[in-house]
Amino acid sequence: MICRQVTAGQAEVIYTVTVNAEIIAVGSELLTPYRKDTNSLYLTQKLNELGVEVIFKSIVGDHREHLTQATRQALSRVDIVIFSGGLGPTEDDLTRDCVAEALGIELKRNPELIAALYARFASRRLKMPTNNERQADILADAEILKNDRGTAPGQWLEAEYDGNNKIVILLPGPPSELEAMFENECLPRLEAALPVEYIATRQLKIAMVPESTADQRAAAIYKKFSDVQTTILAAGPGEVQFHLKTHAKSQEAAEERVDELSSLLEEEFAEECFATSGETMEQIVGYYLQMRNATIAVAESCTGGLLAERLTRVSGSSRYFLGGAIVYSNDMKTHFADVPPLMIVEHGAVSKQVATALAEGIRKRCRATYGVGVTGIAGPTGGTEEKPVGLVYIALADGKKTEVVERKFLGDRERIRLWATQQALDMVRRRLV
Repeated sequence: MICRQVTAGQAEVIYTVTVNAEIIAVGSELLTPYRKDTNSLYLTQKLNELGVEVIFKSIVGDHREHLTQATRQALSRVDIVIFSGGLGPTEDDLTRDCVAEALGIELKRNPELIAALYARFASRRLKMPTNNERQADILADAEILKNDRGTAPGQWLEAEYDGNNKIVILLPGPPSELEAMFENECLPRLEAALPVEYIATRQLKIAMVPESTADQRAAAIYKKFSDVQTTILAAGPGEVQFHLKTHAKSQEAAEERVDELSSLLEEEFAEECFATSGETMEQIVGYYLQMRNATIAVAESCTGGLLAERLTRVSGSSRYFLGGAIVYSNDMKTHFADVPPLMIVEHGAVSKQVATALAEGIRKRCRATYGVGVTGIAGPTGGTEEKPVGLVYIALADGKKTEVVERKFLGDRERIRLWATQQALDMVRRRLV
């Protein structure tokens, strides 16, 4: 961590530059649709817990020039560079060579590691191919990181690059090897090398507010907190997320700062904010239903069971979700939810009247506290000028009051269905709060 002070008028301002890191995942297979880089997620979590912010991640194939260039670029912009993969015995395992070239240092073959490799193979009654000796090539002045689960040792190097101190870590690619090595070999070294600093984060979820509107309403608040990084994400149909992050010299100070901003944002979005600890909308709805000792049933047309599926994603949902029906045809609307056939003829299957009847009918049939009815046109066909694709009616009934809303959602069929279920769940949440 680098701290400097400047004086602006009579006010003294302290700027803190946090220790940052870059993760480079090595392997051409990670650039295909068939393999995912999960190591960087694990490493980011562990680094964040130490107060280290990951500001770049990259995937580089098994190409000498590209990997050397990526290494130099990483060394020029972060304090810690972590490589995963490329430490195997084959000719396309280039991490050691490219890091040495980027730093301008030598690789030295370690005789003790070679002996250990031969012994490892011999213990399994296998003959070691000579190319495995490449795994004993160690960067000059690097510390060897023991690998109890594989043949590729890791490496830890504290070096200078362009006049700045850097930490360079080479880790094997298999997650089981990487995670064990990082826990046992790297964490103790990082804890000793890094300044004490802590990160606190918060995540607020807002329902049924467009991203631009959410930002417009929140900007005047979060701009006053220059020390808290605020990221706004459109997380999916009907959901915007505020991600808050700050650094401090104690966990208490960091938590206090994000709590302050979080509280102000919660006040601004009092009705729309449905989660502050990462919960999903269906989890929140389930929580309130249980708290009110209430039950729910659904009758779905255009959403085709998606609302019921979301409600039952939550473990223990049988305590409050009684069931429901997918009522695509008009006959099924009448058979399962008692929608009068004449109502469908007079107003159409996609109408406020039918949505209301669906909600009230399924509530009575299932003897639930609440009933939800959904009907609409998900498209891409079936729309008319009077009733276009995206038109959805959603009703919520509790035996005393039935609320129905009309919405015109944009997007493809799947997005319209997701929007409709989000709107339905949010209606239930607001009724229960």
